[in-house]
Amino acid sequence: MSDVKPLGFDTQQIHAGAHPDPATGARQTPIYQTTAYVFRDADHAAALFNLQEVGYIYSRLTNPTVAVLQERIATLEGGIGGVCCSSGHAAQIMALFPLMQPGLNVVVSTRLYGGTITQFSHTIKRFGWSATFVDFDDEAAVAAAIDENTRAIFCESIANPGGYITDIPAIAKIADAAGIPLIVDNTSATPYLCNPIALGATLVVHSTTKYLTGNGTVTGGCVVDSGNFDWGANDKFPSLSQPEPAYHGLVFKDTFGPMAYTFHGIAIGLRDLGMTMNPQAAHYTLMGTETLSLRMQRHVENALELATWLEKDPRVDYVTYAGLPSSPYYGRIETVCPKGAGGLFTIALKGGYDACLKFVDSLEIFSHVANLGDTRSLVIHSASTTHRQLSLEQQEAAGAAPNVVRLSIGIEDVADLKVDLDQALTKATA
Repeated sequence: MSDVKPLGFDTQQIHAGAHPDPATGARQTPIYQTTAYVFRDADHAAALFNLQEVGYIYSRLTNPTVAVLQERIATLEGGIGGVCCSSGHAAQIMALFPLMQPGLNVVVSTRLYGGTITQFSHTIKRFGWSATFVDFDDEAAVAAAIDENTRAIFCESIANPGGYITDIPAIAKIADAAGIPLIVDNTSATPYLCNPIALGATLVVHSTTKYLTGNGTVTGGCVVDSGNFDWGANDKFPSLSQPEPAYHGLVFKDTFGPMAYTFHGIAIGLRDLGMTMNPQAAHYTLMGTETLSLRMQRHVENALELATWLEKDPRVDYVTYAGLPSSPYYGRIETVCPKGAGGLFTIALKGGYDACLKFVDSLEIFSHVANLGDTRSLVIHSASTTHRQLSLEQQEAAGAAPNVVRLSIGIEDVADLKVDLDQALTKATA
C-alpha cells in the first residue's frame, strides 16, 4: 500500500472538519442555530450524558458548526482535538481549568498582552491560583521559578504588543524536565507561521477573534491539545488521572486516552464554566480560516516593508519587529516562525507619550481600535489603553512603554500605508 501524502496547509484550511451537509447537500457548513438536539430514545440520551457515546446534547457543550471549527483549528495546529469557547480570555481559563487547584501556580512570560497580564496577576487569584512572571529570554530563571506547586508554563509564540518571538523549543525542554505542560498562545502567529506543538508545546490557545477570523466581526477562542502529554505520569493532574465524581468515578485518562484533555474541556469546562462559542461566530471564523495563508503572507510582506522603512526614519526611536536583522529575535525566525515574523510590532517615538497620542489621532487609514489581526491596519497606544492597568515596570517589561505605539499591519496597499504613517509622524513630531 502506498503512503498517502498529508494534505497541504492551504487545502486543510478550507476542508478540514467540513463535509457537505448530509440533509441538504449544502457545501458551506450551515449555521446550526439550535439550543438542543432530539435524542433517538431514552437509552441514547443516557449514553450521551454518561459520556459512553459521542453526540450532541445541548449547545452549551457541543454544536455541529462549532465542532467543524474545532476540528479545523486542531488539524491546522497538528493537535488531536480542540475546544472552542467565547473569547481568547475564556480560552486561557479553559486551558488552565483541568490543571489547576487552589494553591497552585503557573509560570508565565512577562511579554504578554496587557489583558492577559491582568488576568494572571489579579483575576485568577479568585480561584486560588497564582502566576509567577519571568523574562522568558532568561531560561535559567524560568526553570528556577518552577516549584512543586507549578502546573503549567505559559507564553505567546509572537508576543503582543512587541512582536517578540519566544524560543519555544527551549521552553518546552524546561517544561518536559519539570513534568508539566507548556501552553502557547499562538494568536499573533497563527498555525500558518508557527506550529508550537511541533516545537514541543503541549497545549495551544487562540483568540480566534484575531487572525483566524481576520475581519473584526466576532469574538472567540480555542484550546488545542497535542495529545502528547501523559496526564497519569505523576499525581499533579487529578482532574484527568483520578476518578471524576460528577461522572460516577469515570477517569478521563483511562476512558479517553490521548483525547482526555479535550473531553474534559467539553464535559467539565464548558458544562460548568459555560464559556460557549455561538454557532454564528464559528461560521464567520470558518470562512476566515479559508483565506488564512493568503492573508498572513500579505500581513508579513507589508509588515516587513513598513518596519524596514520606519527603522530608518529619524522621527522613530526604534522598531521592535523580529523580522528586522537588527532585532535580537531575528535568529529565532528560521526555527519558530519560518514563514515570517507576523504582522504585529511596535514603534517608539522620540516625542514620547504626547507624540504617541497625537500620532494615533492623526492616522487616517489605520483604525484606532483595541484589536489586532484584522485585514485593516490598526493602531493603539498600549500604555494608555490595553496596558493601562499595569505599573510602569510591567508596561516596559511587556514592551508597552509610554513612548511606544502598537501597529497591526493589514493587507492594504503598502504605499498607501506609508503615506498615512508619514503624515501622522509629521504631525506628531512637529
